Amino acid sequence: METKSLLFGLIGFMLGGLLVSVAATSAGKTETATNQSNILMNEMTESLKDLKGDEYDKKFIAHMIDHHQGAIDMAKLSEERAKHDEIKKLSNNIISTQEMEISEMKKWQSNWGYSPSNGSHSMSEH
Repeated sequence: METKSLLFGLIGFMLGGLLVSVAATSAGKTETATNQSNILMNEMTESLKDLKGDEYDKKFIAHMIDHHQGAIDMAKLSEERAKHDEIKKLSNNIISTQEMEISEMKKWQSNWGYSPSNGSHSMSEH
């Protein structure tokens, strides 16, 4: 079950990146938004490279919660702003899936004694 959840988390992680690209394209800022997204992803990945075990798990979950929340925030804009129903449908799927995954990751944090703030930093810091 945990492997399945992590797999869905990683899929959501990639879908969030896709949504960043779609949102940036519609705003005419693809290159800037993509560069910022890549920088953020690189920083998150870099912060995990030297960690293992519990420390890795804490920071990975915290980063994934932040990342998922950013994707949810972007997807919520689609309701009012997107032209195409496909974008609205994708956004609704992202919202429901990633809210469920955030809930599950927060349960893990609680079950494993991790503080919600361990290793976490908001996407707005980048």
